[in-house]
Amino acid sequence: MMHHFPILICSRSVRSPWRQQRLDFLALSMLLASIAITACAATSSSPKASDQPAESASTAARATEPMDPRASYHFMRGNLAEMQQDYETAIREYQAALTVDSHSNLLKTRVASLYFSMGDVNNALLYADQVPVEEVKDAQTLAHLAGIYTGAGKPDKALRLYSHATVADPGKSELYFAKGLLLINLKRYPEAEEAFREGLKIAPEAPMGHYYLGRLALEARRPDQAATEFERAIDLNPSFEQAYLALGALHESRQETDKAVAVYRRYLRGNYPHSREMRQQLVRVFLQGREYQRALHELEELIAQDPSDLDAQLRISLVYGEMKEYPKAIEKLKNILRERPGELRVRDYLAMVYEENKQVDQAALAYEENLRIDPTYYDSHLHYGFLLYRQKRWADAAPHLVEAVRLNPKQPDGHLLLGLTHLQAEQFDLASQAFEQGVRFHPSNADLHFNLGTVYDKMDRFEDVVRAMEKTLQIDPKHADALNYLGYSYAERGIKIEEAVSLTQRAVALKPNNGYYIDSLGWAFFKKGEVAEALIEIKKAAALVGDDPVIYEHLGEIYLKQGRSTEAREAWLKSLELDPNNIKLMERFREVGLGDPSHEERIQQAKRRVSEQMSSQHSPR
Repeated sequence: MMHHFPILICSRSVRSPWRQQRLDFLALSMLLASIAITACAATSSSPKASDQPAESASTAARATEPMDPRASYHFMRGNLAEMQQDYETAIREYQAALTVDSHSNLLKTRVASLYFSMGDVNNALLYADQVPVEEVKDAQTLAHLAGIYTGAGKPDKALRLYSHATVADPGKSELYFAKGLLLINLKRYPEAEEAFREGLKIAPEAPMGHYYLGRLALEARRPDQAATEFERAIDLNPSFEQAYLALGALHESRQETDKAVAVYRRYLRGNYPHSREMRQQLVRVFLQGREYQRALHELEELIAQDPSDLDAQLRISLVYGEMKEYPKAIEKLKNILRERPGELRVRDYLAMVYEENKQVDQAALAYEENLRIDPTYYDSHLHYGFLLYRQKRWADAAPHLVEAVRLNPKQPDGHLLLGLTHLQAEQFDLASQAFEQGVRFHPSNADLHFNLGTVYDKMDRFEDVVRAMEKTLQIDPKHADALNYLGYSYAERGIKIEEAVSLTQRAVALKPNNGYYIDSLGWAFFKKGEVAEALIEIKKAAALVGDDPVIYEHLGEIYLKQGRSTEAREAWLKSLELDPNNIKLMERFREVGLGDPSHEERIQQAKRRVSEQMSSQHSPR
């Protein structure tokens, strides 16, 4: 698995259906429009309404409300302006009509609707509030007012208006559906279900009614009923895309991947073979299931439909990366850049694939090219800084990470990497400043608090260490590193030993195969005086982590406590082989009468090895 950048997957996921408020309000506006259209048809005087031109909503309402001739003149001018989408003129004409006929509910409703359509909610409400609802008998007018109050954040008043509208014209299913949608957004699900069922009594073949009953069944945790309703909606309207998506998501949530795939393919076969939305759903499902070949097939279909689809081309390259076929991924990305050399995002991905393929020099060149084109490109500063960090080139990494933080302080990664870079360079003041700045921008980020605590430890600010670790655990009680760090810190200082045991036990419970955590638990047992238990844990830690000098140092102390000097001597020599510069252990070795470890050939060889490594690290690049 490529470890530091994800495959680009379609952002849609299986989630609670009530997160689709934008969709609901769009559906609500469509319903209101259909109410207006049906109202117009109902007021036509011809027996064959379909043969006559459709009247506007305002004209239809006017037929039920006589006007003063002077008001009618301005009304006609306003209506004409409205048809020409000259809304400001329409408002002026309607307002002129109101000066003559100040009691006209029709005119007040029209002015309110126009203001609302222009985004002027305050003026819309000013006119809507002047309409005495009990006097209005026209369902369409009531529905228009309800829509205004819904959009203005006054749902209770909107619901009252819908109730009046259904009384005024109980035969319109759209009124019940509009009311149901509003109740869904208010999370009043039983009432919403009742409204949709009332609408379906009038129009049992309405796909939208069944679709929303399906969503309500999902909320009530009745998935079988939800599937039935979605299928019914699809049967009634085979091109109802949202119903297919909802049914597919339902199958995914039940781990019925094959059924979800069948739903998405049914839509593509029967309706829109060029639907990018459905094709992307298939790509996402296949990628989540690691079915990379099937995902590649769908991505190739997307590109066949639109060769300029950059997102699909990128996904193909990253799928190859997940398959560890790095040369193919690199070639795909380079092909894109030949056609579009200014695509910084593509070159940034190319650099990361180079990293995965161990072509570090090529990765560096790609990052540098991006920053030459755009010195303010955040991603390449961050990723190049991380590459240099991994190479232990702290001084080279820091400027890029400083710039990344400056460009985008709201992203925690830059703060973390910058702090860690200074920490590795033993620039503890700079490290603490980087983490403290990160905490100011991201006070709820547990990792920033944890790493700040580790820096305070290096600075001998133990009280601050404790505060930082406690804050970390307050944010994330299962932060295993913080549990281990604080527990070991207490054990090492011989304080709060019971708490040290408890903390390290919690860390081990979270990660039972982490040798370092097990060593901390063993050391806490040792400090508590439970030597036998300590030996069991430390030996387990040594088996899991065979190259940690601290574990063997602890093991030697336990053996010494048990009077097993031979085993203690061997454990400490092993520790000194791993870290021959541990002066304190050298002195301890001599103090307890185990001889002078510096005379041991294995320790001298270890010192030579470390010296050679240091020379290699400091040689010119």
